[in-house]
Amino acid sequence: MAAKKLGFGMMRLPLNDQNDPASINMEATCQMVDAFLEKGFTYFDTAYMYHAGQSEIAVREALVKRHDRSSYTLTTKLPTMFLKNEGDQERIFEEQLEKCGVEFFDYYLLHNLNVTNYEAVKRFDSFAFVKQKKEEGKIRHIGFSFHDTPELLDEILTAHPETEFVQLQINYLDWESHSIQSRRCWEVARKHGKQVLIMEPVKGGMLATLPEKAEKLLKENQPEWSLPSWAIRFAAGLDGVMMVLSGMSNMEQVQDNTGYMQHFEPLSESQRALLLEAVEYINETIAIPCTACEYCVKGCPKNIAIPKYFSMYNMDNREKIRTGDPNRWTINGLYYSNMIKSFGKASDCIACRKCEKSCPQHIEIVNWLKEVAKVFEQE
Repeated sequence: MAAKKLGFGMMRLPLNDQNDPASINMEATCQMVDAFLEKGFTYFDTAYMYHAGQSEIAVREALVKRHDRSSYTLTTKLPTMFLKNEGDQERIFEEQLEKCGVEFFDYYLLHNLNVTNYEAVKRFDSFAFVKQKKEEGKIRHIGFSFHDTPELLDEILTAHPETEFVQLQINYLDWESHSIQSRRCWEVARKHGKQVLIMEPVKGGMLATLPEKAEKLLKENQPEWSLPSWAIRFAAGLDGVMMVLSGMSNMEQVQDNTGYMQHFEPLSESQRALLLEAVEYINETIAIPCTACEYCVKGCPKNIAIPKYFSMYNMDNREKIRTGDPNRWTINGLYYSNMIKSFGKASDCIACRKCEKSCPQHIEIVNWLKEVAKVFEQE
């Protein structure tokens, strides 16, 4: 296990075309990987579905081919949402080994367990599958990532004590959230004695830019700290946390994250209290708690760019709240007009709800798309 608590999440890599998640900028990615390793950080996290299936290949090209296998720790995940037929697990796992260019994975997760995907896991006996791969030496440590209720997490960990770690969405905004329930899920994992990997500590970048009042509150306490650093320090300071993942998109983020995590010191109690105060200001301006994971996009029959539209809506809403002008024009409407030339409009939604079934944040996507259409599709 890596000594330093910061992991490189390979799900938000730099792109050559911002509208094409598969268009990874390999030159920039290689530079970021090198800088991360040079600072003494070793943990890399990818998944079968990231970057439209290209993230694992990027890992091979930027990391595996260019660095000694003993110099890094590699994690990927079995896409439980893609398990349809017998033999899928073996086929996907072998494909992952080939795509990543390795003979084994240090950590391997059953991806995105929730009430729906857990049924697939039980049907295909996925825990037994990964346990067998561990016995074969192709996996060193087994666990799962989780997006659902603390009660279901307790049920799964009770049924599968062979689980070595759990990956949870934890950040200070979701800590007391009624939908995500970060704190309660963390408490369940610790009750079972499991180490915790943390994903979305900056909530998909949402906590990298804050409302004016929240930013002022934190900057007055620590003028030199970046806003994302508050979020990652909060997560890394929790008991039982072995790694905090950050999906980094540029060298600036790599340098910032590795800088303050080089010699990590947790937040003080007073600083943690400041964050809870900041949450009140943040919640005033965030309409849709989307993290841009893009799980909702795959399979959309109308090719609607859901996370991008939600981001535009949130930024539009925040500006209107900031100025107190609900009719204020913002640049987001122009971006929306540009985007619908390549993607389906929000109003094209046919309410099939495939997106809602795959959303880790439990967002009522269909209803929010109607709101997006009201704001951006007015004449």
